[in-house]
This record gives sequence, C-alpha cells and structure tokens, in this order.
Amino acid sequence: MGCAASLAALGRRRLALDAEARELEAQITALVRAHAPQLLARHGVGAVTAAQLLVTAGGNADRLHGDAALAAMCGASPVEASSGKTSRHRLNRGGDRAANNALWVIAHVRTISDPRTRAFVAKRTGTGNSRREITRMLQRYIARELYPLIIEALRTPVTNGLT
Repeated sequence: MGCAASLAALGRRRLALDAEARELEAQITALVRAHAPQLLARHGVGAVTAAQLLVTAGGNADRLHGDAALAAMCGASPVEASSGKTSRHRLNRGGDRAANNALWVIAHVRTISDPRTRAFVAKRTGTGNSRREITRMLQRYIARELYPLIIEALRTPVTNGLT
C-alpha cells in the first residue's frame, strides 16, 4: 500500500468517524431535550455537557443531598489550601473528572460570552484572585445553579419512549 493509498484510507476513516460522531451527538441532544430541556435553556450548557452532568448525578443519585454534594461529586468544591498567613481555597482534585470538565466548559463559555460572568471575572481579577481561583468559584456557582434542574430531571419520568 502506497503513501497516497494510506492517506486516502485515513481520510475515509476520518470522514466516517466524523459522521458517526455527529449522529451520536444528535441522539444525545434528543435524549437531553426529552429528559432535561431546562438544562439546555441555561447559558453555556450544551447537550454533551448536560448529558455528562446527568450521567454523573444519575449514577450517584442517592449521594446527592444538596448542591454542595453535586459540587464535591464533580470535583468543584473548595478545599482549604491555606498555609501560614495565606488563607485560600483550591479546586478539589477528586470527583468525576468528566463532570468537572463539563462544568469547566460551561464556565469557559460563560466567561467568553456572558456579560454577568465577565463582570464577575473582572471584579475578582481586580481583587487579586488568580484565573484558577476564579474558575473554581465559577464552577461552584454553576453547580449550585444547575443542581435543582438536575434533580428535577432525575425525578421526572420520560413518557415519549426515549428512555
């Protein structure tokens, strides 16, 4: 097999995988719309990020006693990282890393396009917080905001046959 034939085979495989990924994302979007349309209505929350948060929460529904539990499960809860004269918090390194990534993506989208989030970032930057600290705070706020919507979606049965 020559170099051109190998490149052509790789190109065909890439196109096939791309089409499969689009098809799977369409299926995920349909499922999330059926289960939790209120999540998709929130700024920065897409079908894939909403699905990841629902999967994380749904697999551990008995552990979700509040928004703090969801934040801890997603690795977005603050952990004391103070030493000596410094009093600060860092991002929890535990929890579901995929759910943490979903919160990070939502925070990143909001930082770019949401005026309220941009104002929050500017205010926190002015007070001396680092970019990582600000992202941790945003992820915690997002977990707090989305918790009731996730719980509602987990408790509401779907009747249109998409389960």
